[in-house]
Amino acid sequence: MKPAPFDLCIADSVEDVTSALSSHGEAARIIAGGQSLMAMLNMRLTEPEVLIDISRIPGLDRISVDETGVTVGATVRQASLAAHDGVRQALPLLTEALTHVGHIQTRNRGTVCGSLAHADPSAELPLLLVLLGGSVTLASSQGRRTVAAEDFLIGTLTTSRRPDEMIVSAHFPRAPAGSKTAFREMARRHGDFAIVSLACIARGRDVRLAVGGVADAPVAVDLTNVTSETLPAELNALAWRLRGYDDIHATARYRREMIRRLGLDMIMEAMA
Repeated sequence: MKPAPFDLCIADSVEDVTSALSSHGEAARIIAGGQSLMAMLNMRLTEPEVLIDISRIPGLDRISVDETGVTVGATVRQASLAAHDGVRQALPLLTEALTHVGHIQTRNRGTVCGSLAHADPSAELPLLLVLLGGSVTLASSQGRRTVAAEDFLIGTLTTSRRPDEMIVSAHFPRAPAGSKTAFREMARRHGDFAIVSLACIARGRDVRLAVGGVADAPVAVDLTNVTSETLPAELNALAWRLRGYDDIHATARYRREMIRRLGLDMIMEAMA
């Protein structure tokens, strides 16, 4: 299929984008890599009147690593972040998760912030943003605001971004000093959409666990004084709390079982 007709606006600055969004609102969509949006356009799941291309805006392709974590501009490609040596040292969990994001061809075009804006509940990057307690910075003609990950990702393909706002950056905080991390996901093939994805940070017997693909947005929980004896019951309680859903890929029961099995294996590895 082909997309419905639309006007194209090639932005030269963030101000160009916010001005266009202020004028067109929900009739406009932003495109950077287009790896999610183009498919939706072709299937006519969305039919914007105006498409705003931000790929040429100077400065939005920056990756910044400091003592607080990793900050990623709106046009940073997933492949660029995965290949960044500073990111690999500061946040190895982020580098590991990026190898599961689609395939090399899509990572060469897809953007990190585009994945966050798309808000697929099983996607790896939203999962890590929630796990690490990250945030996104949004810009509009009224100014800028920073929103915590759990307040930004509010449902399936749904965020708290207003129609007149664009994501200008995302911040992934470092894991606490002395902690260990781990990542797991279940997909039909490597690079396919995850059926269930999990990531954790373990510090002693305290564990922060994030689960994607089970609820309508990634969910993070903090488990304290975890042991091999108590963990199965805690994972079972979490699985029933999230409930899961049935689709063509898996049943809700299967998703709950993945929390129990993958979660146990992953957390015990991180705590070892």
